[in-house]
Amino acid sequence: MRDDPERNIAIPADLTVPLQVQAAYNNTTMFFRYRWPAQKPGIFHDVLRYQDGEWIVEGKAVPGSQPDGLHEDRAAMMLDDGSVPEFGRYGGYVTIGDGLAGLTDEAPEEVTKYLPQTRNRLGAWDDKADDAKLAAQREAGYFLDLWHWRGGRSNPLGEADDQSVADERGGDAGKGAYSTNWDKDLNQPKVMFVSGHDTLKWDDIKAGNVTQDNTYALIPAATVPYDQNAGWQNGDVIPRRILTPGEGSRGNIGVVGEGRWTDGYWDVTLSRALDTGSPADDKILKDQGIYQVAFAIHRNATGGRWHYVSLPENLGLGRSGGITATPFQGTNPTWGDEWADVTLFYPGQVTWPMLNNANAHAGAEYIQRGVPVAFRHSPEQLANYGIEQEFKPQIKRQWLLTLLAGILLIAAFGFALNATLSTRKGA
Repeated sequence: MRDDPERNIAIPADLTVPLQVQAAYNNTTMFFRYRWPAQKPGIFHDVLRYQDGEWIVEGKAVPGSQPDGLHEDRAAMMLDDGSVPEFGRYGGYVTIGDGLAGLTDEAPEEVTKYLPQTRNRLGAWDDKADDAKLAAQREAGYFLDLWHWRGGRSNPLGEADDQSVADERGGDAGKGAYSTNWDKDLNQPKVMFVSGHDTLKWDDIKAGNVTQDNTYALIPAATVPYDQNAGWQNGDVIPRRILTPGEGSRGNIGVVGEGRWTDGYWDVTLSRALDTGSPADDKILKDQGIYQVAFAIHRNATGGRWHYVSLPENLGLGRSGGITATPFQGTNPTWGDEWADVTLFYPGQVTWPMLNNANAHAGAEYIQRGVPVAFRHSPEQLANYGIEQEFKPQIKRQWLLTLLAGILLIAAFGFALNATLSTRKGA
């Protein structure tokens, strides 16, 4: 079985990836530290390349790895306080309804992650509950807090994107850290790097020669308005994203120090107020509280659903859990050598409606009984199951062909046996 981009199928070489996590908190602030392997740092998302008087977009999303390496590395964490009980048992699977972008049967319009009860029918992406019901669900805490670190679109600012998942995956109230560097009226970029900064070159970007030590992002201190008479040459590159500090609730998550890639590993520390004052956007964290978390990373120039995910873990603030957050005094934690080791896996095309369908999933009865997925499956098993679902039509067809061949073989054997017996009787 081979990758099939026409059906949005692209299987990664590694089916599991290790993630290390540490957590700590003081009287006001929560800290998470993540460490995971990546072949090289994904610090670009998409860019504009100058060619013969025009600016061409490079880095459009594709199934699997983007061939020019233009998709940022990302780390995400979904967080809940028990208000979404299925999440604590099944993790991110509960957010995968029918029709999501990137699935083989994706909807005709873009559909992002959503929680089951935000639809009137299980998994029906186009049958959303009315606004009053959705507002009541949000008020009751029926949403997942999403901490979303982006290697290209937020890290250069020292921020992560504060989002949530409810009837869709969206940003918190306020303004995000990135916008598109394109003036539609003038048909040209809005900004460029200031004088004195080296212009990025397409060949260097493709070869991975641009590092975090270079000026590579359009942060405020590095930009000026675009000048069409700046002597542009073929192969010059300007990032397609303008970065400015996030505003309001969406800008609540900061990067401590700098998220850095060194010797094949990302090391990223995020911080956020325990109580952001925005309970409709964020899960409020308290000393001695128990919460549920699940993680995901994108690496090797992958975007969309081509990521690695984890099973849910319990997070205890000053209490034991799969991940224990250590209380401390002072401004920043002093990290030790103890990590919580989490195995991430490639989930394939496994949806929540399919998992709850007894005709499609033998374990549906266990979900109805509330048995957590970790009691029955390991990350490695789930990765293999995900791939089976990717190629289910081919597997079924091969099974039918094998069955038919077996039936024909039995029939041929029976025919030959009857012929032999008839010959003997005639003799």
